[in-house]
Amino acid sequence: MPPYLAGRTHEQDEFRGALKQQTILENIVLTGLRGVGKTVLLETFKPIAQQSGWLWVGQDMSESASLTEQNLAERMLADLSVVTSGFLVRTEKQMSMGFASDEVKISCPLGYDDLKELYESTPGLSSDKLKAVLVFIWKSIPPGSIPGIVFAYDEAQNLADHAKRGQYPLSLMLDVFQSIQRMDIPYLLVLTGLPTLFPKLVEARTYTERMFHVLFLSQLIEKDSREAILKPIQAEGCQITFREDTVQLILEMSGGYPYFIQFICREFFDTWISQMNKGEKMSVPSGAIMRKLDADFSAGRWARATDRQRELMQVIAQLPNCDDEFTVQEVSDLSQSVLDKPFSRSHVNQMLSSLSNAGLVYKNRYGKYLFAAPLLSDFIKRQMQETGAAGSS
Repeated sequence: MPPYLAGRTHEQDEFRGALKQQTILENIVLTGLRGVGKTVLLETFKPIAQQSGWLWVGQDMSESASLTEQNLAERMLADLSVVTSGFLVRTEKQMSMGFASDEVKISCPLGYDDLKELYESTPGLSSDKLKAVLVFIWKSIPPGSIPGIVFAYDEAQNLADHAKRGQYPLSLMLDVFQSIQRMDIPYLLVLTGLPTLFPKLVEARTYTERMFHVLFLSQLIEKDSREAILKPIQAEGCQITFREDTVQLILEMSGGYPYFIQFICREFFDTWISQMNKGEKMSVPSGAIMRKLDADFSAGRWARATDRQRELMQVIAQLPNCDDEFTVQEVSDLSQSVLDKPFSRSHVNQMLSSLSNAGLVYKNRYGKYLFAAPLLSDFIKRQMQETGAAGSS
């Protein structure tokens, strides 16, 4: 968690508004590129919900949880049991020692095994079983004791249906929550993920366009970026301040992305503390910091691409609009002038689809693509300079 969260009060207010719904008509999708602070913002939602009396259920949504409907159901039951075991009880009857006719009632936490038993004993499809558990839990909660339960799942872009295997975990989640909310049970669904998330939700069930309110996180504006840089070092006793030229350098290096701001500021701070302790002249190691940031954030994704895919991304990085939307035609046209072996439109289309599956680009709307990682074009240009690549082969 950053020491100070800048520029996200609007999204927090939107979440507070969602908690005030008498009937849940809008759930929340929190989306944006990696590095914009989705997970951090989601973590700030939790105390907001708890201060309003809501229970909080959530986890990262791993790919394994989305392989089958059973896996997803078990994931949700396990998450729910953490809450129910501390809030709800079941009663067991046991014979008292030495008196066969006497019974003793013992209250036990309502744990995962109890929820799983109810799930398995309910007839019908997986959706019927999961719905029965969710309804049972709400009916077991003393009336008026809590306003509702938030189900929050990070990395939700991992959710997917698998038609070839006859497994529809994404559709299962959407169908169950829509049905539960129609019963006026206040279960609020909050999903966080990459920009591919909402199109996947709509593709699975068209009614999700009405079911979710989408909050798209972008990089911070300059005012908020400055606060993210300066507020943490305004604490009492801090020995370091940033000159204006240093702030400008951090703004330029980070592009306003919260993760990059935090990473760069921490590196500056730690380096300067070390230099102070050694009595050395304080300097700004911007080149070394960018190499470290590249290694930590972008190099792994770059390494997964084939040589030809990298060549295509090098072409994209040379487009004047490389940091905004670009089209297949624009990439193909530029490749004709910078490559000895240019890409045809069909080839670009196929490769962009592969790069999308690899999480390097994503389709924003019909015919429009973007890089899926912030400042990826700058990273690619640095790689081209280091390797001597001139965009031709």
